[in-house]
Amino acid sequence: QVQLVESGGGLGQAGDSLRLACAVSGRTSSSYAMGWFRQAPGKEREFVAGLSRGGLFEYYADSGKGRFAISGDSAKNTVYLQMNGLKPEDTAVYYCAADRDSSSPLRVRSAYDYWGQGTQVTVSS
Repeated sequence: QVQLVESGGGLGQAGDSLRLACAVSGRTSSSYAMGWFRQAPGKEREFVAGLSRGGLFEYYADSGKGRFAISGDSAKNTVYLQMNGLKPEDTAVYYCAADRDSSSPLRVRSAYDYWGQGTQVTVSS
């Protein structure tokens, strides 16, 4: 059974940096495309960043372009989201997800087969 566990969230101020981590158990990271989504209270879960199978290609929503970076460490079976220059509008629960079959664009939430429990990121102004 594939399990995803996020960590690294917390409370920060505008301009701070955080690095979220997603530990993948049961499978190697190279077997799946990976994604990060976020959901603020009262809003839909939205795409943040994606990493193709093998970690060759990166994709970003406009909200994080130039500030966020997704990466993976296959030896540790861990995917990261580096977030720099945090803004209050980044406040949300951040979820890690794994796409088993790569049949849909990574920006589409229905493409993913497995989801983590989420980690809270709160950014004050």
